[in-house]
Amino acid sequence: MILVTGATGQLGNAAIQSLLTKGVPGKEITALVRDENKAVDLKDRGVRIKAGNYNDYNSLKDALQGVDKLLLVSSNEITADILEQHKNVINAAKENGVNHIVYTSMDLKDFKTTVIPYVTQVHKDTADYLKETGIDYTILDNTLYADSIDKYIGETFFDHGIFFPAAQGKLPWVPRVEMGEAAAVVLSTPRHENKTYTIAGNTAYSFEDIADMLSTILGKKIAYLKPDVETYKVGLVKAGVPEQVASFLGGFGTAIGNGEFDTNRSDLERLLGRKPMELKEFLKIRYADLIPQKSDALS
Repeated sequence: MILVTGATGQLGNAAIQSLLTKGVPGKEITALVRDENKAVDLKDRGVRIKAGNYNDYNSLKDALQGVDKLLLVSSNEITADILEQHKNVINAAKENGVNHIVYTSMDLKDFKTTVIPYVTQVHKDTADYLKETGIDYTILDNTLYADSIDKYIGETFFDHGIFFPAAQGKLPWVPRVEMGEAAAVVLSTPRHENKTYTIAGNTAYSFEDIADMLSTILGKKIAYLKPDVETYKVGLVKAGVPEQVASFLGGFGTAIGNGEFDTNRSDLERLLGRKPMELKEFLKIRYADLIPQKSDALS
């Protein structure tokens, strides 16, 4: 039995969909969810549904009974003690005799010198704790989702350009669906125990590269503006973005600009058995509704 946490979230759901596509029967997959009403589509495909959350140890113990492999999707609850949440899942798994835990961590050059330790440190601490338990593990060091480019380039990029403080920093973006597929490969095939894999694209791209790609895709020049981080945060707050969110995004911009995510390593192609999707193709799909149609060009 494979259990996937955060099953109605985007990464957890992507992993389950990939497991089903690869032929793992739904009855051999358990989805841990907060709200069973949001998992109707999974239940319809034969997936077992268990209600529980990272803060409720008893619910975790119940859900993990009879589970052999666990995909622990890292928590994103900003106000929670995320490390304690992860420890709850790991401890409940150990108590139930789970044989293999796969954890979704973060790919970073150096956890000691990063400018966003408030985001990254919990991943290192969780991985260290998991290794200390003696349970077989696989750590998936994920780069940033290509799907998250939306929040960095903003809603007005088409008219006003990309306004983000990442300088010329590059990042090997990966679509969330391929991260889910990589997790499914590890969960459904042998010989991944006690290994760490980097889930990153083969090529790193800057926001200037993204602006150039979007210019080609959309048939319109998309400028890349490179404000300093303070100017960026002030601009967001003036536009109505909460200060905490502006600081969070600004921190990621600084980290990207520093090259913290440009680690020049990847195991994704080997796990998928094919080349990952090129970023330009992803952007073409993502922003298809903005691509001018032939009739528009002639009007």
